[in-house]
Amino acid sequence: MKPIWIVDDDESIRWVLEKALARESLATRSFANAREAIAALESETPQVLVSDIRMPGDSGLDLLQRVKARYPGLPVIIITAFSDLDSAVAAFQGGAFEYLAKPFDIDKAVELIRRALDESLREASVEAGPADTPEILGQAPAMQEVFRAIGRLSQSNVTVLITGESGTGKELVARALHKHSPRAAQPFIALNTAAIPKDLLESELFGHERGAFTGAQATRRGRFEQAENGTLFLDEIGDMPFDLQTRLLRVLSDGHFYRVGGHQPLKANVRVITATHQNLEQRVRDGLFREDLYHRLNVIRLRLPSLRERREDIPLLVRHFLLQSARQLGVEAKRMSEPTLAFLSSLDLPGNVRQLENLCNWITVMAPGQTVEVKDLPLELSQGKESMGQGGVLEPAASAGLALAAGAAGAAGGQAAAGVVGQAHLPDGWLGLLEQEAAAMLAANQPEVMAVLGRQFESALIRMALRHTHGRKNDAAVRLGIGRNTITRKIAELGIAGARED
Repeated sequence: MKPIWIVDDDESIRWVLEKALARESLATRSFANAREAIAALESETPQVLVSDIRMPGDSGLDLLQRVKARYPGLPVIIITAFSDLDSAVAAFQGGAFEYLAKPFDIDKAVELIRRALDESLREASVEAGPADTPEILGQAPAMQEVFRAIGRLSQSNVTVLITGESGTGKELVARALHKHSPRAAQPFIALNTAAIPKDLLESELFGHERGAFTGAQATRRGRFEQAENGTLFLDEIGDMPFDLQTRLLRVLSDGHFYRVGGHQPLKANVRVITATHQNLEQRVRDGLFREDLYHRLNVIRLRLPSLRERREDIPLLVRHFLLQSARQLGVEAKRMSEPTLAFLSSLDLPGNVRQLENLCNWITVMAPGQTVEVKDLPLELSQGKESMGQGGVLEPAASAGLALAAGAAGAAGGQAAAGVVGQAHLPDGWLGLLEQEAAAMLAANQPEVMAVLGRQFESALIRMALRHTHGRKNDAAVRLGIGRNTITRKIAELGIAGARED
């Protein structure tokens, strides 16, 4: 392990930290100014950097900027006097791991350095891993069984039925089955049968001839033709209309189909993989699903575990989704404190992996600091399990207010959350999350919904801009396309700390 660097022009501060860390068997290296540390960075790097903010010559902020430009994953702790608190907040927004306000308690300082050290070692282990992110993440025994099944099926063309709750990653598994099959070089075509209106689904699957129906102005290839020699993934197969089930059974039985309005049989050389979150056996008993089609599809069944069956994977998934979200937004990835990871791992998230991913997207945009504590989570989570159902399972109405996955309600059989209008038809991305939050507030008859959400939206934009400009208020205004007087007024109204003049 590399040493911890201490940068401070005050010899007594350096001495105290050196002795305290030595008692913890932690190696250190000290510098009297930022210039010496910057020069040393040309040939080596620390595990953690602790720096004073005010020093002769280059300041701690200058050092922070240099370090983050070259080593964005290196934790930097800033030491500041109480009068430098605004600068410390600006440093925090610029990427500092945390700050120590003078005078500080030495035990708390060591505890903070330990936390930064743990984070640094985690970052190093991630960087030392494979360059390509695995298509499916999971270390839990239940997921290892899934991986083994994919491996056993890798050279097979057999039909597979994937079952599991909404948000467990059924399409990812279907893609993995295709990727590792002899058909990998051919097309992978996915279709959610529940998302296509009944009167269009037949044409979507099998295509149509010109003039087959009103609006059919040209011949159209269906998904079976598009997937020729490859794989066709039919999601939510349990929702397929009964009459179309007959047509699908015929294709699976004899390998031929007709376009809508067509008279010439077409041959289908396609591997079919299906998925559902429903109990197909029960739907067969209820007369909603053909028994002969069920047996044709259920050649190999692959069940995906829910997230509550693989809690040990939650920290791994959280770190992956936070990194992914940060890359998409072009910002530094947030970190989860250990108590926050433990808290999340104790929840029975009904939206499963999809809900966890959307929570991480929310955290990247909305959480105030780089290290996320339990109090920084959405209120319905951070207020504790008393706002949840038995055993920590989020009730549908509660999960709607999280502004998380629209698919969370799917775990209750595809029904929309109580009081939420049109949740199943929300747009993807942050607009869908915004609409979901607004719907929950309106259903709860909360007052001034526009004002509340407007303030949160403005606050998030301004905080993010200040983070990108290291607290420079005027520069942030230019980046946001608003006037200097406007951002000054908004910062005061919204109570945003850490802004300073350019």
